[in-house]
Amino acid sequence: TPNPAANEFIPKGGSTPRLSSVSQSNMSAFSPALFSHPSLGSPSAAGLAPGMSLSAGSSPLHSPKITPHTSPAPRRRSHTPNPANFMVPTSASTPVSDAVSQSPSSGQVIQKETVGGTTYFYTDTTPGPLPGMVFPTYHIYPSSAPHVAYMQPKANAPSFFMSDELRQELIHKHLITMAQIDQTENPGFPTEVDNYHSLFPLEPPPANRLQKTSNFGFITSCYKAINSKDDLPYCLRRIHGFRLVNTKCMVLVDMWKKIQHSNTVTLREVFTTKAFGEHSLVFAYDFHAGAETMMNRHFNDPGADAYFTKRKWGQHDGPLPRQHAGLLPESLIWAYIVQLSSALRTIHTAGLACRAMDPTKILITGKTRLRVNCVGIFDALTFDSSQNNPLGMMPQYQQADLISLGKVVLALACNSVAGIQRENLQKAMELVSLNYSSDLKNLILYLLTDQNRLRSVNDIMPMIGARFYTQLDAAQMRNDVIEDDLMKEVQNGRLFRLLTKLGTINERPEFQKDPTWSETGDRYLLKLFRDHLFHQLTEAGTPWVDLSHIVSCLNKLDAGVPEKISLVSRDEKSVLVVTYADLKRCFESAFSELLAASNGQL
Repeated sequence: TPNPAANEFIPKGGSTPRLSSVSQSNMSAFSPALFSHPSLGSPSAAGLAPGMSLSAGSSPLHSPKITPHTSPAPRRRSHTPNPANFMVPTSASTPVSDAVSQSPSSGQVIQKETVGGTTYFYTDTTPGPLPGMVFPTYHIYPSSAPHVAYMQPKANAPSFFMSDELRQELIHKHLITMAQIDQTENPGFPTEVDNYHSLFPLEPPPANRLQKTSNFGFITSCYKAINSKDDLPYCLRRIHGFRLVNTKCMVLVDMWKKIQHSNTVTLREVFTTKAFGEHSLVFAYDFHAGAETMMNRHFNDPGADAYFTKRKWGQHDGPLPRQHAGLLPESLIWAYIVQLSSALRTIHTAGLACRAMDPTKILITGKTRLRVNCVGIFDALTFDSSQNNPLGMMPQYQQADLISLGKVVLALACNSVAGIQRENLQKAMELVSLNYSSDLKNLILYLLTDQNRLRSVNDIMPMIGARFYTQLDAAQMRNDVIEDDLMKEVQNGRLFRLLTKLGTINERPEFQKDPTWSETGDRYLLKLFRDHLFHQLTEAGTPWVDLSHIVSCLNKLDAGVPEKISLVSRDEKSVLVVTYADLKRCFESAFSELLAASNGQL
């Protein structure tokens, strides 16, 4: 993988390429005349309708195969906006070529558009650009926004591509999503379960196959699987040996399926199956690749329980744990509290109860993103058909959710699940008092103490206080950083499609029984353009590799700008002066021939 920060990928200002010295254009690439149409490119020079690109298919607006709408007004919303529109007053409007009339007082233009033989007239209130405003005629890469550039980026961070940390995280998610099990080594593993296939275990098998989970009281297993209907990955939670005798619980399942929240794992469907050789109840959830449980993230260190374990007589306790020295920072705990309370608020508002607020059922993705998992399982396993109202016990279950939330927060504050045991509660609260704020202590006490009235998750909002705004600010800053990384990669798919099309044309050995097809006519110009992109030399005769040159030339080709370029043959006996618009026409013509032949139209 090339290093984007290496010298060969940085535009060189000292040495100029030998071939590029004769390819300088005497025409400005930012001519104001190119803005006669709301699109940023010149339609006449590009040979395409506004908004169309070499790397994309024809837009529905310009496709004759699409049945025209009754009015063109709704379709005009999909046009690429003119950046000049955001910088001029609404009263400034210049007439365009197809304007019929203009009211001098309102500045509105009566536009005419013909679709499918029918002519439509409509009022266009879109302001035109002011004279003297110049924009690029092709895609370019701007630098990072100031509010992102001043966020103290890491040293030697790549400037052309997304951060390595984000790339590795995404690649890891892709790897897990595409993982499959080897059927030859696991012959007893089912290849298909209901509408799901390509099952892959997400949890290691228990040492004792008859060991029941402490949460549900049944043997459970978890798989990643692909749905045959939509080809999307899902997480299947299987309850072993469970026979569903009453389908009335599906009323609650349907209520869970309607809950969409950023801190819950959405339940999609519940079904029974015998694909595993026995009766099983399977819950299908959204799959979040790379997620790990809170138990594995924070409570996987056996030494963390040493403060609460009983010691022999005469043995002194070690030093008390402190923040950043055995205990979690308080800011992280509050970040978790905000997310978990937000999830509970949505669940309780819907009239349901989580009943799975446990470190083993809380997923963490990335650094601090939480999602409550396994919702709805208890409602199906413990459903009592003798009750007339299936929601009758929900208020009691919601109170239990608040107690469970208090236990999770206390365990995080102690960095040990041993701290939530009854015999260690006093010692755990002393540890909280010594290391954390009184607000955190009061929140834990409020959640764990029985009240004479029904409590609500909204009651802890005053204790969270302004820390909610801190979490909101952190989330928005994170969004700015990711958006900046996306801006670096947003054009890569388009450039890749351009290079793919160019590669199918260049050096093709034979086409329609013509071995010279790629070396003659328009294809010869594309071959020379390929040499201009990748095979340039410096004055010293060494290869000149400049990523900015390659990207800039491809963008100009895609836009079909009128800039002239000099293409030199390999024997240096011929020099062809063409415009990028000419190259674009040759490019489209050659690729259209290949497509027609591949579809059997030639």
